[in-house]
Amino acid sequence: MALRPVHVIIKALDASAVGRFWAEALGWSAYSTGVATYVGPVGGLVWPHPVAVGIDVVPVPEPRTTTKNRVHLDLATTSAAHQAELVARLKALGATPADVGQGNVPWTVLADPEGNEFCVLEPREIYRDTGPIAAVVVDCADPRAMARFWGEAMDWTLHEVADDQAVLRSAKGVGPYLEFVRTPDVKTVPDRVHLDLLPYPGDDRAAEVARLRALGATDLDVGQGDVPWTCLADPEGHEFCVLAPS
Repeated sequence: MALRPVHVIIKALDASAVGRFWAEALGWSAYSTGVATYVGPVGGLVWPHPVAVGIDVVPVPEPRTTTKNRVHLDLATTSAAHQAELVARLKALGATPADVGQGNVPWTVLADPEGNEFCVLEPREIYRDTGPIAAVVVDCADPRAMARFWGEAMDWTLHEVADDQAVLRSAKGVGPYLEFVRTPDVKTVPDRVHLDLLPYPGDDRAAEVARLRALGATDLDVGQGDVPWTCLADPEGHEFCVLAPS
């Protein structure tokens, strides 16, 4: 039994506009899926995608607070020229510079049109084969504890675990990394960005949810009502959902 991350949820006042931004940013396509906008690789909607972790932008009535998101995306680049070109193109699409206390660093911190922070990384060899999303990054207090929980929750491989960072990636060695980074701040508001996990065909969602609870996940009520997915929080309170296999 195991779960796989299938997309990153981004909550937005204008899901269509934010979806278009991320499609342009990644060189992917935006697909209308009812009220939400799904962003995935070009070539037609494939879900779950065998390699990529997509983005699902869902509309919400509440505007984003000024508190820094505890989950964000890092974008990969292949050269210094590519990084500079991508930053310029993203600003033209509506991204704005963001100061999260990063200081003098070789990457560029931006925010999407609704203020969700993300980073455009300098070229790094480790991200040469990830596709446009290098990593999904989660701020946390204890990367080792997060590695224990998420390493058991998912079928991804643990690549690194230390006091300051834990890193996982698909066992197939494809797609983005999932990184837990120690930060001094604590979670104070609901996550604007979170992961959705999916059981494999033939696995039982209820059994998977029970397994996650045994690992330390807790039930979460975000006003979802009667829906075919289960909302949970990890041991540090980061929201995530377990979807129903289709």
